[in-house]
Amino acid sequence: MSNYNITKSEDEWRKELTEEQYRILRKKGTEMPHTGKYNLHFENGAYACAACLQQLFESDSKFESNCGWPSFDEAIPGSVTNILDKSHGMIRTEVVCSNCGGHLGHVFNDGPTETGTRFCINSASVEFKNE
Repeated sequence: MSNYNITKSEDEWRKELTEEQYRILRKKGTEMPHTGKYNLHFENGAYACAACLQQLFESDSKFESNCGWPSFDEAIPGSVTNILDKSHGMIRTEVVCSNCGGHLGHVFNDGPTETGTRFCINSASVEFKNE
């Protein structure tokens, strides 16, 4: 039983998402650095989960981190869930959509703003909506 509001079979997710979105959102993949369409994107609006369209990040929380992925200093309250990630021989904090459980990326405590956080998010896991 899932702890998420939206639950679908893997076949349903495969039909609804692009191959890249499925690899990242459902299989916890990562896009190559500096390749995502939102890495250097700075328009006003909000970023939503590409799987369920729940709003995750406001554009005013986005900053250029030079890490190769879109970076945000805070998420919309309640929109993401943090999960301990011990994969690949590292200890990190995975970030997933609180509505559908889709993998978004990771959060680190090295952000340059007053929040001190850097949400490092895959472009393929989000959709941008203009203000």
